[in-house]
Amino acid sequence: MAAVIARVGRCDMTPRVEGTHFDALVRSIVYQQLSGRAAATIHGRLLNLIGDGATTPDRIAGTPHEDLRAAGLSNQKASYVRNLASHVLDGSLPVESLHELSDEQITAALIQVKGIGRWSAQMFLMFRLGRPDVLPDLDLGVQKGMQKAYRLRKLPTPKQVMARGAKWAPYRTVASWYLWRILEIG
Repeated sequence: MAAVIARVGRCDMTPRVEGTHFDALVRSIVYQQLSGRAAATIHGRLLNLIGDGATTPDRIAGTPHEDLRAAGLSNQKASYVRNLASHVLDGSLPVESLHELSDEQITAALIQVKGIGRWSAQMFLMFRLGRPDVLPDLDLGVQKGMQKAYRLRKLPTPKQVMARGAKWAPYRTVASWYLWRILEIG
């Protein structure tokens, strides 16, 4: 990793603090499996439709499914954001106090929402809350970065990512950032 850090330079990763935790989770659902540009367009349309802020769960719950689809959400993602809003409104997901919980508690709470898996929970921990010790072992970019950094013949498995990454604790988030960046360097 020392060679990777030397090539990439100083880590400038900063948490995304604008908006609410709920807004960040909606954004993560919208951005799943889409290119950045397409996701940004759809997210912008969704914001124009429902806005952001503390009353967003209410507005999503009150927005017809067809209107969410017209904003560009797939049928599945429209269901996911509605499911997220339902969990927040019924109190089963204490979204605005998530930052008070441990990483494991946050992950357990978030994966109860359809459309938010372990990877999405890890991205929330890293990029919204700035938690320092998250290693997204399922992330293809982290796997490819590790393969490149360590000149591995084959892509490491999630188990191998965790084993090699154990020595980076308690700063595995920063190590992940470097693994992503090394892929951008020719």
